[in-house]
Amino acid sequence: MKYLTVDQIREKFLDFFIAKGHHFLPSFPVVPINDNSLLLINAGMTPMKPYFTGQQQPPSPRVATCQKCIRTTDIDEVGKTERHGSFFEMLGNFSFGDYFKREMIPWSWEFVTEVMEMPMDKLYVSVYEDDDEAYDIWHKEMGLAPERITRLGREDNFWEHGVGPCGPCSELHFDRGEAMGCGKADCAVGCDCDRFMEFWNLVFIQFERKEDGNYVPLAKPSIDTGMGLDRMAMLMQEVSGIFEIDTAKTIRAKVRELAGISGASPGSKKLPLPLSPTTSVAPW
Repeated sequence: MKYLTVDQIREKFLDFFIAKGHHFLPSFPVVPINDNSLLLINAGMTPMKPYFTGQQQPPSPRVATCQKCIRTTDIDEVGKTERHGSFFEMLGNFSFGDYFKREMIPWSWEFVTEVMEMPMDKLYVSVYEDDDEAYDIWHKEMGLAPERITRLGREDNFWEHGVGPCGPCSELHFDRGEAMGCGKADCAVGCDCDRFMEFWNLVFIQFERKEDGNYVPLAKPSIDTGMGLDRMAMLMQEVSGIFEIDTAKTIRAKVRELAGISGASPGSKKLPLPLSPTTSVAPW
């Protein structure tokens, strides 16, 4: 795959969806505004809950963002896996009752295979176990073989955070090879190791979860997607983990310089693949 910096990936994603009629919104503050269900913004759609529920009018029925997120639920995983961090940027495109699965699934495939030029033989998808519609779109309309589509349960493929909009989802996974896996014979999509890494979550917003735990169908089904910018950078730069991507390496190098530490960074790992030089730090 072609080496792309964090900045280049961010630009490609936003340009792709702006070309498809999406309005760009800058990142919201990481402290929620008028939302007592969460302490910190943990996903790209969280600040836009009022748009999905109809409490507020969105600036456009189609929106694209790159949202700064802090996810405290992942703290225990930081350092244990190659893909988890407590702070990250989430790329996302959103439809507020404007388009749904039949538009989003083909667009996601177009972006990863044509814009990012990711090899098709490394790509897999998962769908919610009861979502026959998403399965049929991937299989019958997009042409994915059944062995490349995995049905998973609520824990993996139903998205919700606190109260508000939620629904089943379809995730895109990249096979990073046996060297990044757990070594188990049954290792496949859904395994918790670093081999089949989920990097883009397509959420089909169909319900609103109420304070009492009930799920109310939304009048207009919508779309919320979230792509981990650092995870996509891992793949495009062919490095082992999020702390090896260009922005993290640049920051780490500066910290080591200020601390007067020389030599190779301890624990630094990269895959045995050719890499291009790093570039500037993304503007946070």
